[in-house]
Formats: sequence, C-alpha cells, structure tokens
Amino acid sequence: MRVVVYGVGGVGGAIAAALALTGQEVVGIARGAMLEALQSHGLRLIAPGSDRVATFPVVAHPSEITFRDTDVVVMCMKTQHSLQALQDLRDAGVTTQPVFCAQNGVENERLALRLFPNVHGVTVMLPATYLTPGEVLVHSGPSLGIFDIGRYPSGADDADHTLAEALTAAGIQSFVDAEVMASKYGKLLVNLNGVIQAALGPGVDTSDLRAALQAEAEEVYRVAGIAWRDVWAYDTRRDVHMSDRDIPGKPRAGASSTQSLLRDTGSIETDYLNGEIVLLGALHGVPTPLNGWFLQLAPGLVRDGVGRVSREDIRAALGL
Repeated sequence: MRVVVYGVGGVGGAIAAALALTGQEVVGIARGAMLEALQSHGLRLIAPGSDRVATFPVVAHPSEITFRDTDVVVMCMKTQHSLQALQDLRDAGVTTQPVFCAQNGVENERLALRLFPNVHGVTVMLPATYLTPGEVLVHSGPSLGIFDIGRYPSGADDADHTLAEALTAAGIQSFVDAEVMASKYGKLLVNLNGVIQAALGPGVDTSDLRAALQAEAEEVYRVAGIAWRDVWAYDTRRDVHMSDRDIPGKPRAGASSTQSLLRDTGSIETDYLNGEIVLLGALHGVPTPLNGWFLQLAPGLVRDGVGRVSREDIRAALGL
C-alpha cells in the first residue's frame, strides 16, 4: 500500500509525516510555500515530547503521480477545494482506488461518490496547527489523534482496516466504524464553533455561543432524521489515547478557520460547516438563524481577519 496524501497542510501534514516516520510509503500533494519547504527539507512534526523531521516525495499536482492499483488516496484539503481536487484525481487516472475523506463536514464524501465508487469517510480528531511552511504542530498526547474510518455511506472493508492499522502504528489511534457518518455528523457539531473563534479571536470564551449553535443544529438533525454521535465531550477513548497538551514555546493558534485567516488563504470552510446546518434547515423546514448569521459573517472575516467583532456585537445581533 502507498498512501497518497492530497493536501499536506495541518492534518494532512501530520498524517503524512507520522506514516512516513514508521516507514510507510507516502506521496504528498501540496502547494505554494508548503510544497517548496517539503521538497527542500522535509516536514517537521512537533508534538509534546517529540520533534522529528519526515521526508517523503511531494508533488504539486496529481498528474505528476503514476497511480497504482494498490494506492489509497487520503483527501485533506478544505471542502471548498475538494471538487477540483477530485476532478484532478480522476483526470490523473484514479479509478477504483479507495478515496478517504479525512476532512471536516459531511459534503466531501458526496462529492467524491459522484466520481469514484470506492469512497470512505474519516472523522478527524487531531488538533493540528499549520502556520509555518514545513512545520506542523500537534497539541495532544499520548497519541496524535483519534480517527473513525469507514465506507461511505456505510459499511467497512479491508481498505478501512489496513489504513486504520497503519495510522494506529504511526500514533494516530484509528477505529473502523461501519457507521462513520454518524461520527462525522457529531464532529460537525464541534466544528460549528470554528467561525465563532475566528470572529472573536483566540482566548475568548465561546462556550455559550457554541452551545446555542449546536442546539440549533441538533434540532435540525432530529427533524431531518440524521443520526449522530457525540465524538468530543463524551468520547471515553480520549481518556486513554488523547488529551490536550502544551508544547513549550509553541502556543496554539486556534482552530482550522482561524489558521486559514492567519495564513491569509482567501477562504474559510464555513459554507460547508455552519452552511450545512443552514442547508439542512431549509430542506426540512427548521429555522437556523444563528448558524445563518455566522454564515453571512464569514466573508467579512476573510476580508478583515481574525477578531473583527465582539461578544457583545454577536449576542446583540442574535438576541442572546
């Protein structure tokens, strides 16, 4: 098995580096300054008590890879970039190889299944930070993270077990889950907070706002008949495998959307996180004013950056 990691950023970088450090064959697909850094001096993976450099081949585009029947592809880019990436994979010769969506939200798998018959979901619980090209931080231990892996829309097969075993050996505890989308819908509830954190900036208590958005989303799930599992607050696996830990001299920069703004990437993933709740609410007749308000706020964050509003502004606007 060769693992093709498409999107070597925070999560993708942690996956690629961890696998490569165990001797697993890995090829990365990256862009911009990250691509240049990886081709020049590899990827530095820093975790509590660990600081290692992994080297593996990295290219700029799938067309530079001669795909094998035994490859697996792990998608790690943001959802707004998924469709083009999937089309590029198809054009490069990917056909029946397993495509794993190690991405937030629940839209990536649907996009992939339009083009490929062998699609798998991955619930990613891995607190990665990517701000500096060639360097990824993971603030957790003893494991880097916890993944749930299964076929889309349901089921599990040998590819799920093989990748889960490789990831677990690399320090990312991975569990095969025949109902992985219930896990991913649970993780989506957590990711609704990303835009709140980006709006307020790091270090601000967002617990009340987060609870309000999640309650709105859970009502949408109930009406829509969507099954979900809480993958964060009550996941006892975290007690064994993964707890938040500091890295001396390396403070946390915030969640994925905040990091995107700090790197000035030109977009954040809100359309496919809070926007998923707004879409489901519209389809099933459930009002979603809270998630809708943050959905409309997101373009201004991309323009103006982190911390552009106050808690008082948000609470007043939402009537909280």
